[in-house]
Amino acid sequence: MKKQEYAIVDIETTGGNARGSRITEIAIIIHDGTQVVDRWETLINPQKEIPLPIFALTGINNAMVKDAPIFDEVAEKVLKMLNARIFVAHNVNFDYSFVRHELELAGFVWTARKLCTVRMARKIRPGIRSYSLGNLCRSLDIPIENRHRAGGDADATAILFSRLLKWDEEGQIHKMVKNTSHDQRLPPNLPPEDFEALPERTGVYYFYNQAHKVIYVGKAVNLKKRVASHFSGHNINPQRQNFLRDIYSISFEICATELIALLLECAEIKKLWPAYNRALKRFEPKYGLFEYEAHSGYRYLAIGKLTKHQTCLHVFDREYDGIKLLRSLAEQFEIDNRFCKYGSPAGRETAAENNLAEWPDMNQHNEKIESALELLLKNRPSFAILDKGRTDDERSCIWVENGEFYGMGYIAAEEGFTDLSLLKEYVTPYKSNHYMMQLVYGYVQKYPRKRFLS
Repeated sequence: MKKQEYAIVDIETTGGNARGSRITEIAIIIHDGTQVVDRWETLINPQKEIPLPIFALTGINNAMVKDAPIFDEVAEKVLKMLNARIFVAHNVNFDYSFVRHELELAGFVWTARKLCTVRMARKIRPGIRSYSLGNLCRSLDIPIENRHRAGGDADATAILFSRLLKWDEEGQIHKMVKNTSHDQRLPPNLPPEDFEALPERTGVYYFYNQAHKVIYVGKAVNLKKRVASHFSGHNINPQRQNFLRDIYSISFEICATELIALLLECAEIKKLWPAYNRALKRFEPKYGLFEYEAHSGYRYLAIGKLTKHQTCLHVFDREYDGIKLLRSLAEQFEIDNRFCKYGSPAGRETAAENNLAEWPDMNQHNEKIESALELLLKNRPSFAILDKGRTDDERSCIWVENGEFYGMGYIAAEEGFTDLSLLKEYVTPYKSNHYMMQLVYGYVQKYPRKRFLS
């Protein structure tokens, strides 16, 4: 049987992601599991300008790569050296994503098993303060020359790799290179035990960075499968590459139902504002129903755009829905239309309105406004959603008060209530928002028997 060989790779690039950047230098060292048996390196013409910060880091400038081969000209050489070998690099996903993308551009389809020397070092030499290549070399007394050049970094990585092979008394590397191993897809800084601890249950998961700050919150019907999906596939977008490098740990919370998971995900994103969450951050209602009192003492109702941190009586996704509601209230309570504003700046009285002789009695008018608002609030019911719990001896509970999400939690399965409002004492309060209420009302419309009116 042919001995397994490894291709230890280091590259320099024009930027941090494969989609918008190109390789400027590549070094490949072939290791047979005992020693280095071949070595090759070359500058690459990236066919684009090298940014000054990259020149400052690597020392590679436009003049140096001007007469170097473009990647297409060395693609067959690269492919030949990588084929049938395990791809090894420090923070392997970075180098792998660039090399695979460049080979695809050159017309070659290539995949390989991967080994990350960051993950290897964490397993075989735990407890080191930093696992960057420079700090590892200092800690382990590994010589490193031509730092931030492909050849120099690849040589240091090869020495590190040889030592890790020698120190690996528990066979960690053999486990890592199996196709079924989590190390083939997990981010370089994520401990495998964090992933292994994930249950195949509904819940919410949290990704943390090196400072243990939450950088992403997600919900899942199956926590383990959903988290694994973040790490599968070949995605060269810069956001995903940075995202994977920033994940240092995972925690989770099991939820009884998908609705509770959705609500908790939304509440946590609004509270923690994680760096890599995008969709729910953008989801905000655009229009609101406002009530205000002018200098004259008359009360007005208005539909207008809702700005950040602005409060209103009711929110709408579409201006049309707000106008429709306001017109309905004005007709039902015979409110003079001059006191209903549809997108007009609040607090302004027109010249015609300033003619007080033509205005209705102020007290009667303001009472009509008050009655309309009372009806609006009255139509916001208080109710509970009772559903299955996380275990057989509990039930989940969501409490809505006056049309606003109040909180959620769990109660003992045998617990009974004659007054449903007492459920408030058993739930954890959360700040409500429009999206949460859309989730709740969509759920009770689908499962009306799980809704219990107060």
